[in-house]
Amino acid sequence: MAQPEQKLIWRCRRGVRELDVLLTRFLEQDYAGLTAAERAGFDKFLEQQDPVIMDWLFGRSSAERADVQAIVERLQNLSGLRD
Repeated sequence: MAQPEQKLIWRCRRGVRELDVLLTRFLEQDYAGLTAAERAGFDKFLEQQDPVIMDWLFGRSSAERADVQAIVERLQNLSGLRD
């Protein structure tokens, strides 16, 4: 596996097991189909702390950036957290 891909896998490893599972599934199923802009949004998403990400995923708050919120919504759809 290429160095950037390995780095991305490690960035998806979080302190919360549920996030590890969800983000790994996202990498396997959706990441390859993202545009460059969507990948940049995912990169910004990964810069956040776990409690912030969990609040976004459970709909307690929303990301301020539209590109990050689009990633949140994709993850919600993938996980079944969004109807």
